[in-house]
Amino acid sequence: MSAYDFDTPVDRGGTYSEKWDIKENELPMWVADMDLKTAPEITAALVKRAQHGVFGYTGVPDEWYDAYIHHWQTRHNVTLKREGIVYSAGVVPTISSAVRKLTTPGENVCIITPVYNIFYNSILNNGRNVLESPLVYDGERYHIDFNDLEEKLKMGQTTMLLLCNPQNPAGIIWGREELARIGELACYNGVIVICDEVHCDLTYPGCDYVPFVSVSDKCRNCSITCIAPTKAFNIAGVQTSAAYSENPTLRHKIWRALNTDEVGEPNAFAIDATIAAFTKGAGWLDALREYVYGNMLRVKSFLQSELPKVRLYPSEATYLLWLDMSAYGVPSGVLQQKIRSHSGLFLSNGEIYGGSGKDFLRMNIACPASYVDDGLKRLKSSLDMVEKGLL
Repeated sequence: MSAYDFDTPVDRGGTYSEKWDIKENELPMWVADMDLKTAPEITAALVKRAQHGVFGYTGVPDEWYDAYIHHWQTRHNVTLKREGIVYSAGVVPTISSAVRKLTTPGENVCIITPVYNIFYNSILNNGRNVLESPLVYDGERYHIDFNDLEEKLKMGQTTMLLLCNPQNPAGIIWGREELARIGELACYNGVIVICDEVHCDLTYPGCDYVPFVSVSDKCRNCSITCIAPTKAFNIAGVQTSAAYSENPTLRHKIWRALNTDEVGEPNAFAIDATIAAFTKGAGWLDALREYVYGNMLRVKSFLQSELPKVRLYPSEATYLLWLDMSAYGVPSGVLQQKIRSHSGLFLSNGEIYGGSGKDFLRMNIACPASYVDDGLKRLKSSLDMVEKGLL
C-alpha cells in the first residue's frame, strides 16, 4: 500500500490550468502534466519559501548543483561534473536558445519522428529547416532507420539533431547501442546533439534509461543534455531545469545563449523546488512510477477486452500512451475531434508529432485511476459510434 494518495481527485478549477481550460463535462487527457499532487516535501519547501515573504532575485547555490549530482548518481549511476551543469528556466527555452544561437537561419535541424511536437516550433520559429528522419514502424515497434539518419546528418546544411530520450510520444527508451551509433554519426558529421531527457525519471519499474552523455566519448563531446525535475515531480509551472555538457566549448555557448535570451536565472521558487525534489522526493517518485504503471496495465487490459482494434504501443517510460488507431481508417486529427465532440474525452492528435503520428492518439494517464476508467468508457462509447458510421 502506497504512503501517498494518488486516487483522490484534485480539483484544479480556479488555478488557471491550461489543461483544464475546457468545456463542462470534458475530460482532458492530453497535455503532459499530472492531475496528481507533487511530493509533500516539495510542497513543504515551497510553502516555507512563500512564508518568507520576500521574493527578490535568486542565485544558484552549491546545494542546487549537489542535488543534481546526487540524483543522477543514486538513481541513474552517472556522475555529473559540477562544471558541466548550467541553470536554465526550462527545457523548451533551452532547446529554443540552442537552436537560435548554435545554428544559423536556413540550416537543417534534424528530428527523429514522431517526436515531441514543440521541437518543430523551436526549429521553425527560429527560421531553421525541419529535417525529419522517420522511425520505421513494423506494426509492433519503432526502429531507427540509421541509413536514412546518416544521409540526413551528413548533409552539409544539417548542423543539429534534437533527440528525445526517453522518447515522447511513444515512451521508447533508446538502448546504449542505438545511442552510441547516433553519437558516432553526429560526431563524424559535425552535428550538435541536443538531448531532451526530461522524462528520464518516469521509466516503468524494472526499466532504466541510458543517459546520452554516459554512452561514449563521442556522445559526451557532441552533446548538450536537457534535464529537470519538472515532468517527474509535476512542477512544470515552476519553470526550472539544467543544461549539461562536458564539452567546454558547447557548455560556454549554451551558457551564453541562455543568458542572452534571459532564461538563465531562477525564479524565487525554482531552487528550493529542485533541491527538495532531488534530495527528498525519491520515495514519492517510486510510488508514482508504480501508480502510473498500474494505470498503463489498466488501459492495456481494457483495450484487450473491450477495444481490440486499438493497439497500445509497448512503451517503457513516460506517463503518455501511444494508441495505434489505424484500424479505424480515420486520420487521428479527425478522430480526435469526433471523440471529443461525442464523449468529451480530450486526447492529443498524433499528427502533430510527425512521422506515423497520423495513425495515433496520445493519452496522458498521470491521473487518478478513476479518471482512467472514465476516459476508457468515453473512448469505447465514441469508437463504437465511429464503427457504426454514426459519428
